Amino acid sequence: MELRIRRLIFVAVLMFFCGQAFSQPYKKLTVNDFKGAPGSGGDAAVAYTFCSIEFSYTARPEKDYYVLTFYIKLIMNNDQSWMNLKKITTREMLDEILKHEQGHYNISYMEQQELLRAVSRTVFRADYNRVANSIFDRIDAKYKQLNQNYDADTQNSTNRVQQHSWDAYFQQRLNYMPLAKN
Repeated sequence: MELRIRRLIFVAVLMFFCGQAFSQPYKKLTVNDFKGAPGSGGDAAVAYTFCSIEFSYTARPEKDYYVLTFYIKLIMNNDQSWMNLKKITTREMLDEILKHEQGHYNISYMEQQELLRAVSRTVFRADYNRVANSIFDRIDAKYKQLNQNYDADTQNSTNRVQQHSWDAYFQQRLNYMPLAKN
């Protein structure tokens, strides 16, 4: 117990000296989040979720380190996300598609949260720009691969066994994220 309290105090002090990070709460997707035009050219996809992470910071020098304030924003790009409602024939199918697209959002949310944790645990020195960008690039690559694995494993939601497995994985990960509100 005492060790845990010391860790919490250490993290609080580290965040005070090394900077701050701001984010927004978790979002549960609805059909209304998909405002873009469906893909053209015979694409078999029924829906597409376009999320991006805005990553920026300001730096302030201190004695032998820099205090960085991070702005790491997850954006659900509604106008570039789409759902082809003409291909969705039942409420059950709509629910399955929404659940799959929620998975893509979850991956982006997990990326944002990992970025927030990583930068809050880093002491930045004179090479802060290189270090901050390296953190972003490393974590971004990890989650791009996770997104590809998700679609491949679930066969874009058509493999229900794999989709269920991923849904359980997301639920477990989100339950342990302090900012997740689901």
